[in-house]
Amino acid sequence: VQLQASGGGLVQAGGSLRLSCAASRSIFSINAAGWYRRAPGKQRELVARISSGQYTYYTDPVKGRFTISRDNAKNTVYLQMDSLKPEDTGVYYCRAELGGNWIWGQGTLVTVSS
Repeated sequence: VQLQASGGGLVQAGGSLRLSCAASRSIFSINAAGWYRRAPGKQRELVARISSGQYTYYTDPVKGRFTISRDNAKNTVYLQMDSLKPEDTGVYYCRAELGGNWIWGQGTLVTVSS
């Protein structure tokens, strides 16, 4: 089972990006999932998470700007990031529960220029 994260890139402050996290070659559906980021020189931290019941949680720095969602038919979780700030720069990772196991995806780099 692999989690394929994509959608990162370089964007100016105030811009938007949408990250995707797809569970490829999995017989299990994504249950709960979360997006994390590791900013330069900092530890990896939670950004947002979504439960199997569509409950969502956001950390204060991204609340009102980021939206986590899921497409069960595509077995994919998204992170819509709007009004991006330079402090949002970092490597973003998805983590998802499949078949009772939590799995990390590879990171995708987001760079927000001022």
